[in-house]
Amino acid sequence: MNSLKVKNIGKTIVPIMLGTAVYAFGLLYFIVPNQLMEGGVTGITILLNYAFSIPIFLTTLLLNLPLFLLGWKVLGSNQIVYTGLGIGSLTFFLWVFEQAIDKGWLVPFTTEHDFILASLYAGVTLGLGLGIVFRYGGTTGGVDIVARILGRKFGWSMGQIILVVDVIIIGASLLYIPREKILYTLVAVFIASRVIDFIQEGAYAAKAFTIISDDAPQIADLITAEMERGVTLIPAIGAYSKQAKHMVYCVVSRQEIRRLSQLVKSVDPTAFVIISDVHDVMGEGFREG
Repeated sequence: MNSLKVKNIGKTIVPIMLGTAVYAFGLLYFIVPNQLMEGGVTGITILLNYAFSIPIFLTTLLLNLPLFLLGWKVLGSNQIVYTGLGIGSLTFFLWVFEQAIDKGWLVPFTTEHDFILASLYAGVTLGLGLGIVFRYGGTTGGVDIVARILGRKFGWSMGQIILVVDVIIIGASLLYIPREKILYTLVAVFIASRVIDFIQEGAYAAKAFTIISDDAPQIADLITAEMERGVTLIPAIGAYSKQAKHMVYCVVSRQEIRRLSQLVKSVDPTAFVIISDVHDVMGEGFREG
């Protein structure tokens, strides 16, 4: 295995381990001490902890191991290898934080009244951890594996499967925790989903300009000269006029939106301009890949 391949694998393994560490911290520092819940297999492990005081790291391993082996057999090693890494590192960090809490090295955040604060911080940490894991191609196992298998066998949506399982597990938790804790859990789940999307889409956001004008070549030349941004001219045909023309496509940072708009108007005040959001831009002038 050459050094470049080892380096690329390392760039994946380290973030996945970091993400599972953050996720494990959020579970044991915010969720469990305040008797909140989670979905998926993690929710089952939390329920077992509430009901029988079984260590979460142990049930995480025992529940995920057969699912991992099943996924390996059905989905193949290429799709499941980073899931195995996620399961292993999550189990390890859950054990580490549980030991730290038991020995008094880490004091969890607990509250008797301000559960909204606990749910907000729980949502941020869980979402940050899972977002990092997902961004680098890993998962924490559990329902994700089941959803992939059922999706392949029956064509069911992964999102629908995960949602149904989460509803069943969170509903079952009503046997052990009050209803208001479930509502706080939903706040944490919502915040986590938003943070996951933010991490997945990328912290760096830009704007894409699609400009339709009879003066497209002049606009492209001006953008290149004045802003030093790459521009693409795309051949197009007007559906009504049937005339051939060009569209200008250009991506700029948010700070350059006004300047680019002014340049377009200076050449063609009647140009049709579409401005759309762009996430995680890589390449010259933006973030390096």
